[in-house]
Amino acid sequence: MMSPNFNARKLPISILVLHYTGMDSAAAARKRLCDPDAEVSAHWLVDEDGKTENLVSEDNRAWHAGVGSWNGITDINSASIGIEIVNGGHNVPLADGSLPPYPDAQILAVIKLAKDIIERHDIKARNVVGHSDIAPERKEDPGEHFPWAGLAAAGVGFWPGDLPDDRRLLFEAGDRDRGVAIIQRGLADLGYGASVTGCLDAPTQAIIRAIQRRYCPNRIDGVIDISVMEVLKRLSEMIRASAVSAKTA
Repeated sequence: MMSPNFNARKLPISILVLHYTGMDSAAAARKRLCDPDAEVSAHWLVDEDGKTENLVSEDNRAWHAGVGSWNGITDINSASIGIEIVNGGHNVPLADGSLPPYPDAQILAVIKLAKDIIERHDIKARNVVGHSDIAPERKEDPGEHFPWAGLAAAGVGFWPGDLPDDRRLLFEAGDRDRGVAIIQRGLADLGYGASVTGCLDAPTQAIIRAIQRRYCPNRIDGVIDISVMEVLKRLSEMIRASAVSAKTA
């Protein structure tokens, strides 16, 4: 089944966005993604058993990202491929309140699909993102239970490696400091839609939570501690190294 919810792209493809469906079944997700009244869609849907469905041609602009920003691009839908991964996430937790796992067969299918997309469109590792990365004030998917490290090990996106669990506090909500401004500039360099205000304000806290959700999910509180700073440092180094490698290739 193909979705009628798409239009023409205005930008070249440079971003891969991963989502969870946040619904209780693949059938429910497919129905919504193909409902013209819903006005949402994605290029791909990956079921729990690994079945992969193409809902919108990659040549077209699917409607999966909504309002967001990455590397200064605000029309994310025009610049991206969207993969919806069947998982209830925060919307449909398990009976004990925990987040539902991503089955191995599903993750293997996501890796294969993502690698194919990355190769087709020459998408840089830094531009493999979650919905929460591009819209941190609105979205939490694909969630802190998503195995980003496993994807990176398979060649999909960046992973900063094992991190120290160092929760020594540097800045908390409302703090104003030159150091916060430097961190905000660093967040923007990584791709996040950060404004340099010098204050650990609500939008910046949302970005920090997105980073914690992806890279150090045991603590998602929006404060800047040593562990968060180590993530930012390592990601910055990886991006610089990748850029140098691309120039010399």
